[in-house]
Amino acid sequence: MKLDELQSKSIGLVLSGGGVRGMAHIGVIQALNEYGISANIVSGSSVGALVGALYANGNTVKDMLAFFKETPLFKYNFLTIVKSGFIDTDRYVEIFKGYFPENNFAALERKLYVVTTNLQKAEQRFFSEGELIRPLLASAALPPLFSPLELDKELYADGGIMNNFPLEPVKEKVDYIIGSNVSIVGELEKKDLKNSIQLTGRVTGLMIYAINQEKLESCDLMFAPKTLEHIGVLDRKGLEKAYAIGYEHAIQELEKAFGKNQ
Repeated sequence: MKLDELQSKSIGLVLSGGGVRGMAHIGVIQALNEYGISANIVSGSSVGALVGALYANGNTVKDMLAFFKETPLFKYNFLTIVKSGFIDTDRYVEIFKGYFPENNFAALERKLYVVTTNLQKAEQRFFSEGELIRPLLASAALPPLFSPLELDKELYADGGIMNNFPLEPVKEKVDYIIGSNVSIVGELEKKDLKNSIQLTGRVTGLMIYAINQEKLESCDLMFAPKTLEHIGVLDRKGLEKAYAIGYEHAIQELEKAFGKNQ
């Protein structure tokens, strides 16, 4: 397909979970912008939901990076002993209102789907209407670090628990699907599996990849830079590096698919 043909089609963008590595999604969006490729529908899980919401809101790439740099991941007065989880996720609502003042899916410029996990019913749930901020926070509330959020009198947490690559809402609604996966499972050396934390991360990554492999392969265009695996999921020092990796990888893949950007 030629670039001008793609630009005339309806496009869906699916963004995986993956913590700090999700800054690569922003790099992908920057590359897509440079090629004049814009998604009509966005679906995201966990950090992918946050990036997707900012993209759907019309925020610039600069604004997106600022959001993650300025939003405190760990704040002493956000710690809680009365809720499950170490950090009270509800405390982030006011911070998010600075970016989403209308706090409603209807106020976004693009259609957005956010996947969450209902901890009580053991099922996934997509949000795409009504209140925006609390479903967004729920989708990114990774236990046991962040407390679950109560929505409709039930507890919801990280969407990646049950669906780390939420392709389903866009699959039948667009002509062309672009995926960005930052939950990478590239080849590792023995030295990268020398402690329990590294081993747990590797096993979790393999499980997530195996569950979502078929969906990843069904995308028309996929971005999945393997070097992201060397960035820790919660390593805030890796924000800029993850963005750069995502951008450079996306430019390379776009050049392969459509030639050099004129």
